[in-house]
Amino acid sequence: MSSSVSPVSSVTEAAPGYRARHTLPLRVEAVRQLRRRRTLVMGVVLAALPFVLVAAFAIGGTPEGRNDRVSLMDTATSSGANLAATALFVSAAFLLVVPVALFCGDTVASEANWSSLRYLLAAPVPRARLLAGKLAVALAFSAAAMVLLPLVALLVGTVAYGWGPLSLPTGGELATGDALARLALVVTYIFLSQLITAALAFWLSTVTDAPLGAVGGAVGLTIVGNVLDAVTALGSWREFLPAHWQFAWADALQPQLEWGGMLKGTAVSVAYALVLFALAFRGFGRKDVVS
Repeated sequence: MSSSVSPVSSVTEAAPGYRARHTLPLRVEAVRQLRRRRTLVMGVVLAALPFVLVAAFAIGGTPEGRNDRVSLMDTATSSGANLAATALFVSAAFLLVVPVALFCGDTVASEANWSSLRYLLAAPVPRARLLAGKLAVALAFSAAAMVLLPLVALLVGTVAYGWGPLSLPTGGELATGDALARLALVVTYIFLSQLITAALAFWLSTVTDAPLGAVGGAVGLTIVGNVLDAVTALGSWREFLPAHWQFAWADALQPQLEWGGMLKGTAVSVAYALVLFALAFRGFGRKDVVS
């Protein structure tokens, strides 16, 4: 017969020296997640993408604009900064969604799947602290994944194409210092825009014992959002979809920085994320954990 951990602690008197805030330190959770095989695999995949792009350009030749229109892909071989921008461009819509969904969707559901969640709570670790710690580490790993890709691309691109200014698709260039600042802004915005995926995956992770279901559900619903955004018949309603603003960071790669689209996209993503995070904490706080 399986035991369960009720939402109300059965401990009436704290053990000598017990401090709730000292249970499950962030460094312990971080080390546990870092040692997971999926963390290593995800890091290898992201780090390999710049090498794949360089190899593709070496085989296919220097990209050229079509119909007199120049895109980031067409300027990829101009410098290391351009390769970093191109790597973000080709991965923002899907590849960078996967690590966010993976780290945030697997974190609680995997514990339940291994039947170790109830033992963590019986330690006892306060439920809110357990979720807060796991969420903080998951978001940190997600942010690290988004930094890893452009950083490796910048290094690989510099070796392959040299260190130089960022050539803009609209014409002109950004000096190296300005280019690095703009790329940092792009990465920050992509992370903020992915908070909706993180929150959705985290919420699903608290309501299911199947990690694949939480991760797949978050990725699947993100894809559905992209499909809905392509339905032009929805008109202005599409502005309430996070997917509608996923490439608003392109405004940062203009001669004059434009903030409007990025601010709207951040507001939409953060608003949805706060609601889903609240649902996760509220639901898990009342859940009867039996695994």
